[in-house]
Amino acid sequence: MSNITGITRGGSEWVPAFVTELNQATCIGCGRCYKVCPRSVFELVDRSEVMGDDDDSYDEDDDNMMVMAISNALDCIGCQACAKVCPKNCHTHSPQPVAA
Repeated sequence: MSNITGITRGGSEWVPAFVTELNQATCIGCGRCYKVCPRSVFELVDRSEVMGDDDDSYDEDDDNMMVMAISNALDCIGCQACAKVCPKNCHTHSPQPVAA
């Protein structure tokens, strides 16, 4: 199955890469990805809701800290603006196949 592709205004082929993961252990909750996303893919959540006690990267001093989470991945348009503004490189993107 082929990946989703598009054509730029200049006629070049463009392959969007859609957000697939967000590393909440490195997220600082700055909200930059939330602000730049044109499709409301992200939401701010309490870190204690997403990080378990068995997670080695969880710091109990950060239990009041907010972090981003992917709330609606299917609305992602593959622009990767979130990754471009993230100071901690928390986002993972990949091309996706055309849905049948």
